[in-house]
Amino acid sequence: MVATTDLLVEGRHFRRDWSGPADVGVKAAAQNLADVAAMGAHSRTLLVGIGCPADLPAQWVLDMIDGMVTECGRAGASIAGGDVTAADSVMLAITALGELDGLRPVTRAGARPGDMVAVNGRLGWSAAGLALLRTARADGPDPQIAALVTAHRRPQPPYTAGPAAARAGATAMIDVSDGLLADVGHIASASGVAIDLETASLQVDAALAAGARLLNADAMDWVLTGGEDHALVATFPAETTPPAGWQVIGAVRPGSGVTIDGSVRSGPAGWDHFR
Repeated sequence: MVATTDLLVEGRHFRRDWSGPADVGVKAAAQNLADVAAMGAHSRTLLVGIGCPADLPAQWVLDMIDGMVTECGRAGASIAGGDVTAADSVMLAITALGELDGLRPVTRAGARPGDMVAVNGRLGWSAAGLALLRTARADGPDPQIAALVTAHRRPQPPYTAGPAAARAGATAMIDVSDGLLADVGHIASASGVAIDLETASLQVDAALAAGARLLNADAMDWVLTGGEDHALVATFPAETTPPAGWQVIGAVRPGSGVTIDGSVRSGPAGWDHFR
């Protein structure tokens, strides 16, 4: 078995004026279920703790749980129980349990020099959606812009990619919750290695490009430092072939830290809760 826990705090992880209750439920479930997948396991059970103001409508909580149940269905999990308490704002504490089905857990600490680095899932979409919401540019007829905003409200991690990577021999893995550079940095630090990423291997798709044009922003910055898409990043031995859906974006070498196209990036690498 594997276990993981996460907190969501209103005003920090979500805003009720930006996201409906079902959106919050999807997001709460997804960020926990992604952590299970990132250890190479299949999600089975969620335990849900809810703190909320006394005047919060009961229907809001029920709709939030409906969203959570919907996302659990994508991962093959269910909600087993939890707790409710009073709080000044909405807070969620989720514990997720998963099964390894005979596999060894994949941690952040197994990357080795010579390994390749690969990603499965979208990068930068949630960050673009957040930027659109912050600038009040989220509404409009463009379906690509709407897709970015939906990606922020309801991330869609590639759950089955985690166990597939474990079966293929992944040496380390993590989900992108804080930003690609930040989370790849966690693998590098835990494994005692350096990781080189290549921007030529990172995709800026049509939706990201549309969002960048609208906001006059750098789409690659969203890809490199944007979090909460919960894509999976893993390292694989050089002699193996990553499973379908995994794209090689870099390599592991001796040393420490993370570089982009051979250079250290200046500025934040992603989200920092206490910055």
